[in-house]
Amino acid sequence: MTGWTTDRIPAQHGRVAVVTGANSGLGLVTATELARHGAHVVLAVRDTAAGERAANRIDGDTEVRELDLASLDSVRAFAAKLAAAHPAIDLLVNNAGVVLLGPRRTSADGFELQFATNVLGHFALTGLLLGNLAAAHEARVVNLSSITHRNAHLDFEDLMSERGYRATTAYGRSKLATTIFGVELDRRLRAAGSPIAGVLAHPGLTRTNLTPRAWEHRGRAGRVIARLGLLATQPVERGALPQLYAATAADVRGGQFFGPRGLGETRGPVTEARLSRDAADPTIGRRLWTAAEELTGISYL
Repeated sequence: MTGWTTDRIPAQHGRVAVVTGANSGLGLVTATELARHGAHVVLAVRDTAAGERAANRIDGDTEVRELDLASLDSVRAFAAKLAAAHPAIDLLVNNAGVVLLGPRRTSADGFELQFATNVLGHFALTGLLLGNLAAAHEARVVNLSSITHRNAHLDFEDLMSERGYRATTAYGRSKLATTIFGVELDRRLRAAGSPIAGVLAHPGLTRTNLTPRAWEHRGRAGRVIARLGLLATQPVERGALPQLYAATAADVRGGQFFGPRGLGETRGPVTEARLSRDAADPTIGRRLWTAAEELTGISYL
């Protein structure tokens, strides 16, 4: 893993890769590198016009499909069309996410928007595509975590953060839940004897458009705060390395978690990352899985 770069990505010819949130940031870098190495990449995006612009920047085989992870109807429609077009899917990168630091907002289904997008949408999408992933040779699902998961704890009596809403707390909980989902997914895949590997990655502190968008509600002051915050980040091309390693490296095993090596896993070369105690707890994993099934109406494994 030492000194790993995108030049060491194995050939991806003949593989179908789905990347959510692929029109910008980490998702765009991930889609670009997978296509550059030969994969057919599906850019799963909420804004298809932005997706087409991104696809035009990518040198490789791509297609753009509409997916709004904050709408379960959209997730179901996307999965049904994609499954029909691609009977075997080799890679699903659950990359998309939102950071909202303003007032509490809800999804089309009435869920807290960060939890809906970051957790429930990807939980549903993965389940709906599981048969297509199983049809591929040694498929992988990569879930994108965050170092913020380590300081978060889930409140199963208030998963939608309806009581005493604090945006940063809600975001941390959503990324903890995403991480728990990734760990529990691989645990269940192995128990079922599935050839699919569930892997996790996080980008440390990386320069994407999530930070400026998170502060949009503060106007000019928010733009200043966002610029200052971006000074502590690493380039997006480096931040994407952990998820690209998780998605492509030949020696990756299900259940592994990758992130940057330096300064408390905020930046630097790829290394194995550290899960929080809650993220690794199988009791919490089972409880979240049950809650996600009930909230989405989608059960699997």
